[in-house]
Amino acid sequence: MFTEAPVETSNHDFSHHSSAAAISPGKIQAAIDRAQAKLLSLQHPAGYWVFELEADCTIPSEYIMMMHYLDDINEELQAKIAVYLRSRQSEDGSYPLFTGGPGDISGSVKAYYALKMAGDAVDAPHMKKLRDWILSQGGAARANVFTRIALAIFDQLPWRGVPYIPVEIMLLPKWFPFHLDKVSYWSRTVMVPLFILCTLKAKAKNPHNVDILELFVVHPDEEKHYFPERTFLNKCFLALDKLGRVAEPLIPKSMRKRAIDKAVSWFTERLNGEDGLGGIFPAMVNAYQAMLLLGFPEDHPNVAISRRAIDKLLVVKDDYAYCQPCLSPVWDTALASMALIEADKHGNAGHLEKANDWLKSVQLSDEPGDWRVSKPDLAGGGWAFQFANPHYPDVDDTAIVGFAMAESEQDGLDESIHRATRWIVGMQSKNGGYGAFDVDNTYYYLNEIPFADHGALLDPPTVDVSARCAMLMARVAKGHDEYRPALQRTIDYIRSEQEADGSWFGRWGTNFIYGTWSALLGLEQTDLPKTDPMYVKAAAWLKSVQREDGGWGEDNLSYHDDVKYRGRYHFSTAFQTAWAILGLIAAGEVHSKEVKAGIEFLLRSQQADGVWNDPCFTAPGFPRVFYLKYHGYDKFFPLWALARYRNELSKH
Repeated sequence: MFTEAPVETSNHDFSHHSSAAAISPGKIQAAIDRAQAKLLSLQHPAGYWVFELEADCTIPSEYIMMMHYLDDINEELQAKIAVYLRSRQSEDGSYPLFTGGPGDISGSVKAYYALKMAGDAVDAPHMKKLRDWILSQGGAARANVFTRIALAIFDQLPWRGVPYIPVEIMLLPKWFPFHLDKVSYWSRTVMVPLFILCTLKAKAKNPHNVDILELFVVHPDEEKHYFPERTFLNKCFLALDKLGRVAEPLIPKSMRKRAIDKAVSWFTERLNGEDGLGGIFPAMVNAYQAMLLLGFPEDHPNVAISRRAIDKLLVVKDDYAYCQPCLSPVWDTALASMALIEADKHGNAGHLEKANDWLKSVQLSDEPGDWRVSKPDLAGGGWAFQFANPHYPDVDDTAIVGFAMAESEQDGLDESIHRATRWIVGMQSKNGGYGAFDVDNTYYYLNEIPFADHGALLDPPTVDVSARCAMLMARVAKGHDEYRPALQRTIDYIRSEQEADGSWFGRWGTNFIYGTWSALLGLEQTDLPKTDPMYVKAAAWLKSVQREDGGWGEDNLSYHDDVKYRGRYHFSTAFQTAWAILGLIAAGEVHSKEVKAGIEFLLRSQQADGVWNDPCFTAPGFPRVFYLKYHGYDKFFPLWALARYRNELSKH
């Protein structure tokens, strides 16, 4: 568990830390050697790397709530998760979405409920402080849809306080304004079993009858404002929501049964063994609870394996425990490989071969996948983010794995690389960009439905994913002109998305530094000259946001207020400094004083064990609503940057 308090690094003009003298090559090499040795020591015997993936306190809280939903409470585990939850509380009593962030009403309500379930007294100082904060924000009725659904299941608010999402949605035709194919993969996998839970009005066993009535400003039965009214379209959807509730008694029983059967069939096909539905915690829990609600016995193979999938996400230490939202072995392995290739491609050949062998073993082919709905004739070839998730290959992971394989220059990889590249080419959206899992998933009006208050229903193209695709296509285009039209459209898309200040938005990493790093590394593989305005403006922007200690940092608040926080943070981080250095080198700035100062920051902040420790979240799962800390980022990105710097200097 990383420390809560942000580590303040030096905040002086980096000229105080940097001299005109070149950095000793021996010093850089020693730092590389230490970081490389540590990273190599973390490789699994099977060849992959997988680091902890931490989210906010919502997921661990939901794990405790799941145990009380089932009346299957592991007291020891619950006590350890409670230790973790208490350690993450902010000074003002609330629970933030990321370290150092403002309190979040939904996460705070779930944390309070989980801690009360775990036995914390309501008059304990930390509970009183948390309760006072929740009430100051309008109380539990102001929580988001997912939290309110959980509270309805625990009989803490009426079902009219949650959106009407009947399971008959499964029967809607494709032309209907709402259809499963029109939302993102994560939305589909979470929603389908949730339809069953909401339609049948699931009721938690809640064996200790734990309630949280004290978190409501207005009694939940009397509350009239569960749904905010925003736009005309939003009001129309709310009217339809009311109409649906009125008409529900008219739904024939046979239709309901057919819809439930279709929902069960849908998620059963995607259950994904011990890696779970969609590979993500909320979908797994919903499917698990839906099956039990429908009367599946606990020892039914699908029920049993779903529970094992959920428990695989637990991180249990001696004195605390938490639950991860998912696992990231493919992503971690590809990025660790990139760092090791840059550090010593030949010396690390054995480790890279093991990594490539493992990656080849999990490459997808002709398995069924939701992406085939829009691309039925496209051959498979992608990689999932998780150990297994065949219905949902990840475009971003596929691009970086293919690129890392190509960079390793090892034998026997061409078939994998080009199968991946052909799949990437086929997954391009109409605007030339790439979404993470689907093509043209851009039905923006759906963000106005009452269920979508989290704003993460869709998977539209983004620059960071698109840039990774450009990086792969450009890297392997020699002798493969069939990749070039898609590559050019991607470059045009990246150009069209550059911000006026030269940066790019980062959808899957924080934030504009990540987007700019992604774009520059992608462009670097193309034939564009370094005098292209995209390079020039991006390099100028990165330099403009360098911190006085020579490092870079960017707050997740940049997703909430990008004018104030774009490229800004109150301390520098190793992983964002590495992104900035790699981006500047890609733009032809290896000899700049900014890159040198960044390298010096990395050398100063390296720990004795060879890696770095950034006490902050590193990426959004969904901007503004859900954030992640990839525990591998401060282990492989700084090594990658140091090695790239050494290698570039040696060329001159």
